[in-house]
Amino acid sequence: MKRRTCLKTILVGAGSLTAMSAVPAATPEHPIQLHLDLSVDPAKEQEMLHNFKTIFRPAASKQAGYIDVQMLKLRSAIQGKAPEAGSYRFVLTFVSEELRQKWIASAIHQKVWPTIENTLKSKDYTVLLYDTP
Repeated sequence: MKRRTCLKTILVGAGSLTAMSAVPAATPEHPIQLHLDLSVDPAKEQEMLHNFKTIFRPAASKQAGYIDVQMLKLRSAIQGKAPEAGSYRFVLTFVSEELRQKWIASAIHQKVWPTIENTLKSKDYTVLLYDTP
């Protein structure tokens, strides 16, 4: 009886590996990154962090081409000047700019981005698009 259960487990595992190898890698060699320097209203900082973790990140992670999104809090400028209008840096990584554009044009993005943007001191923030070489 144990031998039969063991063989079934091995066959199921082998089948899963075969199916997984047929799926292409989700990330390309050179994804894009979008960086935003955000000046968060100190009175709304916890609201912004909560909305990022519970509303924005889950919605973004379901989009085609999504790789990662991070919210980084500036600790200090070790060399040079810190961004003037930024206590936080928002970093979004997507497979391509075309897929990121589809995401920002979507109805769900129009719903979830304001939950972050409405916690800012100003909507005049720096937006930088990077290619990863």
